[in-house]
Amino acid sequence: MTLIDGKSTSLQIQDEIKSLVEVRTKRGQKKPHLAAIIVGDNPASRAYVGHKIKACERVGFESTLIELSESVREEQLLSEVEALNNNDSIDGFIVQLPLPDHIDDQKVLEAVRPEKDVDGFHPVNAGNLSLGLPGFQPATPAGIMELLKRYKIETSGKHAVIIGRSAIVGTPMTLLLSRNANPGNCTVTLCHSRTQNLEEITRSADILIAAIGKPHFVTKSMIKPGAVIIDVGINRIPDASRKSGNRLTGDVDFEGAAEVAGSITPVPGGVGPMTIAMLLRNTLQAADQRA
Repeated sequence: MTLIDGKSTSLQIQDEIKSLVEVRTKRGQKKPHLAAIIVGDNPASRAYVGHKIKACERVGFESTLIELSESVREEQLLSEVEALNNNDSIDGFIVQLPLPDHIDDQKVLEAVRPEKDVDGFHPVNAGNLSLGLPGFQPATPAGIMELLKRYKIETSGKHAVIIGRSAIVGTPMTLLLSRNANPGNCTVTLCHSRTQNLEEITRSADILIAAIGKPHFVTKSMIKPGAVIIDVGINRIPDASRKSGNRLTGDVDFEGAAEVAGSITPVPGGVGPMTIAMLLRNTLQAADQRA
């Protein structure tokens, strides 16, 4: 069984980006600049944004963090988005999700200019992805594709099953895996909460991607022997042995899955770090396009 190490792969990609940034600065070009807006005090969101800011420092990017209160009005948040749209020093920016219930997530995401939408969530970038045109790809699906590529996992002609149809992971994954590319050329089945005979479908998967947000949902009995397992889930579950009283785990029962899988990503240390690496790559791409 092969452990697909997203942490080490992410650091390798960050080193590659750092080298490209050094080339840019030697030419007299400015460092890429990533900004992030965070609303409220969600601990997970703060941790994610903190990791992104540290990664910016590691690769030589400039970074800006805008922190807004949980009670911020939607109009004020949209004003902050517009200010970043109009700030020529900012190459790309993200609005960290989730947002408070009183704010329309989609309205905010659509307010981000597509050329600065390094999260790849704007309808223009989503449309480009669906048509196979150039644009920013959502970081998590792009990170998964990069892992498949760097671990030389054969995808052509394989059956890929995705559990979870979100616009952030599941839906774009179906597009990327079915593209006439390498990696790609999969036959893709997208499963969701209304899927019948789920276990029968997952057991036919050569590549199984779990992105449903339910800890240990995928069990050993759902996995085809030798399959590639990509666990996108990040869930906190109680653990009295930890100082925090909880621990991170994925959507896959790792111990059971590892007994039958050919390859598997861990949680933490799998897909998560790759998401950050792809966000940095998108920001570098945005800076190059603006140069």
